[in-house]
Amino acid sequence: MEAAVAGTHRHEWARVLAATVRVARDLDLAEECVQDAYAAALKRWVDVGIPDNPGAWLATTARRRAIDAIRRDRVLRSRLPLLMTPEEASGPEENELEPADDAVPDGRLRLIFLCCHPALGLDAQVALTLRLVCGVPVADIARAFLVSEPTMAARITRAKKKIATARIPFRVPSPGELPERLPAVLGVIYLLFTTGHTAPTGRALVGAELVDRAVHLSGMLRELMPGEAEVAGLHALLLVTKARQATRVDDDGRLLRLKDQDRSRWDRATLAEAHDIIMGALRSKPPGRLLLQAAIASLYADAPSYEETDWPQILSLYDRLVPLWPSPVVRLNRTVPLAMVAGPAAALAEIERLEGDDRLAAYQYLPAVKAELLSRLGRRGEAAVAYRQAFALAVNEAERAFLAGQIADHTLLG
Repeated sequence: MEAAVAGTHRHEWARVLAATVRVARDLDLAEECVQDAYAAALKRWVDVGIPDNPGAWLATTARRRAIDAIRRDRVLRSRLPLLMTPEEASGPEENELEPADDAVPDGRLRLIFLCCHPALGLDAQVALTLRLVCGVPVADIARAFLVSEPTMAARITRAKKKIATARIPFRVPSPGELPERLPAVLGVIYLLFTTGHTAPTGRALVGAELVDRAVHLSGMLRELMPGEAEVAGLHALLLVTKARQATRVDDDGRLLRLKDQDRSRWDRATLAEAHDIIMGALRSKPPGRLLLQAAIASLYADAPSYEETDWPQILSLYDRLVPLWPSPVVRLNRTVPLAMVAGPAAALAEIERLEGDDRLAAYQYLPAVKAELLSRLGRRGEAAVAYRQAFALAVNEAERAFLAGQIADHTLLG
């Protein structure tokens, strides 16, 4: 029974929360009622069995709890006429669980657009949506934003309070409002994917369910907004990355670097689909950061081998990406093609400049890349030290096992 409820939580959380928010008009109350509904399911379903439509049962239970809570609380009852339409105030109906005929047909995508309100800062929009809609732990969101967990928790709390105190309406945006909210929606789906691409914690390198959810959402977003080049870029980027997902670890779950992966096992049909999307989007307008990232990923995947990769072209694309996205992570990623074009010493000099950026202080990939460059320069003792620094920062067990192997190799042979 617990497994059934857990499965329903993964698949139905966003839909149930969306239905409850429509009644509660308060994020904290909606979350609490949804959690109560799942707790009730654990007890109720043991006695009567799992209902034919678990999501509908949970949504109805959560919304009824929200209405009961509002009626019990005099303050909330006084706010009810201001926050709800007459139809919603009368109580939840089962047909509300069906897809609405509005600008955003998918329930989960609709809730993402709802949370990405322009009254909030972009980082707050993305963080709040990742937490509420996608269920990503606060610690994982903090790592994605390169901030501490308490800082991120406070940011999410402030976003909720602003929605409540400013009485930001909980409604789906009209078609004309979608472009204004698009950057945050793209950011949510992108970070959802990266959280699954390399799971922040646990034994497995990949969180396949998060990856699949992000790819599904990006595909639906592309259907919703087919003329947006950055939407096409996001979907293509996710497709390229997913196409080689199965080769990122060996049969024993050990991490494999890109140069060690079996390219014959990559999903060539998916790569071709992504390539066509990229080419079509590049013809329409100057590329944005997501489309440039997709083009970079596609070049990596198109090469017959790691050594035959078009490194100068990839470096050129990074040089176009950095001004659009002056992120220290992007500059760090640029050092990989830079090392292949200009040599590891030139890339190491860029790494040493990035070490002065406090935002990368807890980012394990900075010392990991530095260690690889030091190793290529024959400075294996220094490489071992850098690998130890990366190991101390890494949390994912597959990555830690890989780094431990590198430490052993460089310690023995240094």
